[in-house]
Amino acid sequence: MLKCSFIEGPILHRLKYGKGRGQNLSKAVGMKFNKNREIVDATAGLGHDAFMLASLGANVTLIERSKTMYKLLQEGILEAKSFGGEISKIISRMDLIFGDSKNIIPNLSPQIILIDTMYQERKKTALVKSNMRMVREIVGSDPDYLELIDIALINASNRVVIKQPIHAEKINHAKPCSHKILGKTIRYDVYMKT
Repeated sequence: MLKCSFIEGPILHRLKYGKGRGQNLSKAVGMKFNKNREIVDATAGLGHDAFMLASLGANVTLIERSKTMYKLLQEGILEAKSFGGEISKIISRMDLIFGDSKNIIPNLSPQIILIDTMYQERKKTALVKSNMRMVREIVGSDPDYLELIDIALINASNRVVIKQPIHAEKINHAKPCSHKILGKTIRYDVYMKT
């Protein structure tokens, strides 16, 4: 059964043993030194990226349009708030909104927008982790992700970050990305606005 938890499992390991602001996600959104960010996670999923960014001091607005995923996130956030301590402080920097990012983003004036396209069709035969398979089953395909990217590029004041598998095909978009940050399995395409 799929559960969203910020108080156990891989997310805590990542919190404890990650590279802080040196990890690729934080580099991609531009979290350097003492500079904190206002970030919109336009495809919240299980909220792990948002939680990691909030743990580094960012204020993160999570947007989720799947009712099931939204409810899982709500439960995870409530559990983490009642947990107290550092976890509760991190969660206090996360704001969850239900709805379609394409409609919500123009009303937010976001600094940075993160879009995760990890659930696009894979050409590999190897299965993704079971949690990710379950998320994909719940969320389904994302045929309007190019429209979401266009809206993000219009509305972000600093940058748009697109997260996808390392070997994913280049996004068919008129504007080329400013730079890429490559990990072992994940690539961040960064579109700078300033």
